Amino acid sequence: MQKRFQTKTLCLLVLMLFVSFSFCKKSASGSGEENLAALLPLLNAASNASVCPKSSLPTDIYLATTVVSASSNISGFSDPKKAVNGICGAGEMAGSLDVYALDITGAGATIVLSWGGKTVKNVSDLDFVVYDNSFRISDDSNTYAMDPSVVQVSIDGTNYCGFNPSYSGGNVNLLDSWTRFGGLRPVYYNMTTKPFSNEDLFINTGGSFLLGGGDGFDLDQIDPADPNDIGCDTTLAGNIKTNGFKYLKIRSASDVNNPNTGIKFPWPPGSYNGSDIDGVVAREIQ
Repeated sequence: MQKRFQTKTLCLLVLMLFVSFSFCKKSASGSGEENLAALLPLLNAASNASVCPKSSLPTDIYLATTVVSASSNISGFSDPKKAVNGICGAGEMAGSLDVYALDITGAGATIVLSWGGKTVKNVSDLDFVVYDNSFRISDDSNTYAMDPSVVQVSIDGTNYCGFNPSYSGGNVNLLDSWTRFGGLRPVYYNMTTKPFSNEDLFINTGGSFLLGGGDGFDLDQIDPADPNDIGCDTTLAGNIKTNGFKYLKIRSASDVNNPNTGIKFPWPPGSYNGSDIDGVVAREIQ
């Protein structure tokens, strides 16, 4: 089963308008009951979206609050404010609809966020969490509909350092195939229906899964040897590790060259868009 977030979303809207269910794209082997069951998590996600985000953001959650640049134009998901208006996760089995969708390639495949001039500090263990809208698509706990994204950080908004992400070449839907990417794990945190404290969001529940979900990053793991970080070197990486960063770049993995193959990282065939950004939370800011 491959992730087609936009296709499934269109199906949900059609279903709500009582248009023929046959419009929705079905798998070759799926029965009508199976396809209906596949839509139920989206109904749940739509329900969550109706109560999230809150009209005012919680002051004790250190959300990235500023969109520095964003230029994708995915129908229905082109509002970049969705990337800074709070986290609206829908749990293990559904993806939030309160997201900003990136393009698969090109300028629109990237978004840059900041904390309004504040600095994200390097503290013990994980320093920030990236929230997308991955969800489990199999009884196998390792199989998810994912939106892998390459994450980089910067002090000046010009020179970026990243985490040297790696893809094993396995199934694109297997969590274990991807290392040091965003957009892999589901989001349990919902600022309205399932609130947590900022510190709660960094509690590891096992296997790199966090209490609030999402994908955590540790600045101490920045790798200046990442071939995609042209402006990064040992000095800049050390500066970020010591002093923190102000800007965060998220880029659909489908727009980034895999250094092991010389071609772009793989993306589920037929997907309409790239990564879906729900938000980013820092552990400490100053």
